[in-house]
Amino acid sequence: MATAKSKKSNTANPNFEETLWDTANKLRGSVESSEYKHVVLSLIFLKFISDKFEDKRQALIDGGMQDFVEQVEFYMQDNVFYLPEEARWSFIKKNMKQDDIAVKIDTALHTVEKNNPSLKGALPENYFSRLGLVTSKLASLIDTINNIDTAASECEMTEEDLVGRVYEYFLGKFASSEGKGGGEFYIMSSTFLSCKCHLKTAA
Repeated sequence: MATAKSKKSNTANPNFEETLWDTANKLRGSVESSEYKHVVLSLIFLKFISDKFEDKRQALIDGGMQDFVEQVEFYMQDNVFYLPEEARWSFIKKNMKQDDIAVKIDTALHTVEKNNPSLKGALPENYFSRLGLVTSKLASLIDTINNIDTAASECEMTEEDLVGRVYEYFLGKFASSEGKGGGEFYIMSSTFLSCKCHLKTAA
């Protein structure tokens, strides 16, 4: 119980963006600091949809429907992205210290897009592989994001607020030098924040 409460508190912490920034800043020397927001947003996106997927998967199991946990339609009907094993956050976390983790992240993002037509053209392609990130530094960022509860259910933020805050915080760091910035990642962010599976239903 204490562990769950501690995990929730990370999301409620008003300075969690700073923690992400400090961790992402360790990528210095491997990637331009103006790229931090792209790296972080992609990983938070992956964790967010993975958490949604795992919640639905567990609900199916708890409801005695374990024979259907790999059937896409049972996720789509609740506006949840279906994720094959290689696209799940748990897989990324498990392999975060492997030398090919950047390739695994790219594969995960590609798999998510391939299995969910609503995201066509919204996710980056081979982005992490092209950056040439140091494995240990990328693993540290993954570990930090792993401690963020994307459900945001016990704090003032909604799920949309969580990702929106991170995006705006990182974008704001370089607003003066980047001008518009964002490119395809602005499209990805907009798609992410507006997608039905991330919207809460009325009580």
